[in-house]
Amino acid sequence: MFFCKLFKYLLFLFIIKPFIYLGLGVNVSGINNLPKIDKGASIIVANHNSHIDTLLLMSLFSCSQILKIHPVAAADYFCNTKFKQFVFTKLLGIIPISRKVQKATKEEIFKDINEKLREGETIIIYPEGTRGENNELNKFKSGIAHIAKMNPDIPVIPCYINGPDKILPKGAFLWVPFIADVYVAEPIYYNNTPTKEFTEQIRKVVENLKNEHKKKEEL
Repeated sequence: MFFCKLFKYLLFLFIIKPFIYLGLGVNVSGINNLPKIDKGASIIVANHNSHIDTLLLMSLFSCSQILKIHPVAAADYFCNTKFKQFVFTKLLGIIPISRKVQKATKEEIFKDINEKLREGETIIIYPEGTRGENNELNKFKSGIAHIAKMNPDIPVIPCYINGPDKILPKGAFLWVPFIADVYVAEPIYYNNTPTKEFTEQIRKVVENLKNEHKKKEEL
């Protein structure tokens, strides 16, 4: 476990963060809304268009804080071989989750996520369920609402990311230099509304952040 944490720390310190900040560049709006990782658990929610999204979001935090951040990722993609499973779960700390319909309770499906949250860790989740294209914001799946409902005291931090789809488009292997933008909204909490309604509430916040970016581009 110590080796895994050390690897993750050094990977971000010497490779990923320099790549994100020096090789690409990042503009952050609402930086004060970022969760205080050392103060307790949080749920970071964002749109998803590129594998760079996760590296970008994690790089907004210090390397020591990154050790407490766990992206939720598709098991069928990131854990389809033993080698990938080891690299992504043990060395990078992802939480794999199946995208297929399962005959299981919500508590069983989100067991690993809830355990990390109750340990005071932070998760990153993409409610669209898969990477979109052309920077479109797709429908959010209700899993995020169920997680928030099971952890009502933990803040949900909606974010909008622009740029990674141009840096590393879906299906591409070479990155293109492009400054990314991250918009961070104020935290929201589960408010006893139906899960479908709460899911749409989160999506609306992300959509508003996207519109905020569009207005800046038009200036």
